[in-house]
Amino acid sequence: MKFKPSYGRAFQSFLCVAFIGFMASATSANAQSYPNKPVRLMVGYAPGGLTDGVARTLAPRLSEILGQQVVIENRGGGGSTIGTDVVAKAQADGYTLLISDQALISNASLFQKLPYDTLKDLQPVALVGVATSVIVVHPSISVRDLKELIALAKSKPGVLNYASGGNGTLTHLAGELFKQVAGVDIMHVPYKGTGPGVVDLLGGQVPMMFSSIGPVAQHIKSGKVIAVAVTGESRSPALPDVPTLAELGLAPATVVGYWGMMAPAGTPREIMDKLNKAVNDTVKRPDIYQRLADQGVEPTGGTSSGYEKILRTEIPKWAAVIKRANIKID
Repeated sequence: MKFKPSYGRAFQSFLCVAFIGFMASATSANAQSYPNKPVRLMVGYAPGGLTDGVARTLAPRLSEILGQQVVIENRGGGGSTIGTDVVAKAQADGYTLLISDQALISNASLFQKLPYDTLKDLQPVALVGVATSVIVVHPSISVRDLKELIALAKSKPGVLNYASGGNGTLTHLAGELFKQVAGVDIMHVPYKGTGPGVVDLLGGQVPMMFSSIGPVAQHIKSGKVIAVAVTGESRSPALPDVPTLAELGLAPATVVGYWGMMAPAGTPREIMDKLNKAVNDTVKRPDIYQRLADQGVEPTGGTSSGYEKILRTEIPKWAAVIKRANIKID
């Protein structure tokens, strides 16, 4: 009996290997030529807010570096989950990106069911910057520092109200963490955005507020409101005379907000590296740096892995705070 080699099977194996090699070469070639068409930069909010402002600050310079127009697309709704979902389900080719903010972290616990998995369906491109909040009070309550504020809150449990930019926002979560760490009972008053809350704070309708720095900085400097502490790890360059919670003995109440760029999971490494370099080069420009700082975001830049580490640390941290405070928005 003569042995007959299976040329058919060998040929099939050859074709399979050749196809894999072809696809790898095609992917590499596409990554090297990236981008060859406009890039969508998704913002999960309507125009006009802080995250939209960050995107519009970055986009022109990113367009110059990449050689293609970076087009802002606003998809508001669902606490930014609608826009985020668009990116999570987009083709992983670098042409649909997300400007992420603190909601990317907190939404993982605020919503009982998300249409995407934050850590599996998205991958970090780069950290853009960090932001801190500030605790401000109206002069009418005769509080001049954090110690006096805590004493007042403890003397009147359940009476003192604090404003925030809305349910589930970073300023709301900062207030809830402060309550847990300081052991005070203050009542949350959510507003539809920071602006309306600041208006009522200035008018004395609400006695205190957890706010991003940008909208209240001028009012602090004019004496219309009093800043008792910033929530970040270090003092804010915009408010250098205002101490941190850590300096005042409440380090566990420290809150930092993170702004970054995300891409669909599976985006080729060559494209990710090109985007990471573009983001870092952009935030290092003095004019971009200053514009971001004026909006209350301290530019940092950073690696993809560094931003991923932040997400993996912050998501469980805020999950615990949200569970203890029993915060639900859906």
